[in-house]
Amino acid sequence: MNAPEKIQGTVENWENGSLGKDVNHVRQAPRELERQIDDAQGMQAISIRLDKELIEKFKQIAKIHGMGYQPLMREALKRFAEAEIKILLAALANASEKSGHNEGKQTVEVQLEDLQQRRVA
Repeated sequence: MNAPEKIQGTVENWENGSLGKDVNHVRQAPRELERQIDDAQGMQAISIRLDKELIEKFKQIAKIHGMGYQPLMREALKRFAEAEIKILLAALANASEKSGHNEGKQTVEVQLEDLQQRRVA
């Protein structure tokens, strides 16, 4: 009987699918190992409901960029959050110029409506 040819464990073989696609050799990692991997990567699994149309758009965009749609969604959310933080901090900095000082500490008061108006503008 001939033994099947062993496929080398190279990055190229993982990328082209020679390795890792045979369901006969799939095992789910223990939950503790999954948790350790998530912790090491700074990741947390969440559950979210999204419009099917939005997911399809992300899949199309991801395909063009040669990546998965979930990493693309993570990147989009990260970019949004970073941009939003910059907008809020700029608004706070601008408001602080108009605020007074209290015992050497600067007090900043910003109305939510002011931030929303600046965001829309």
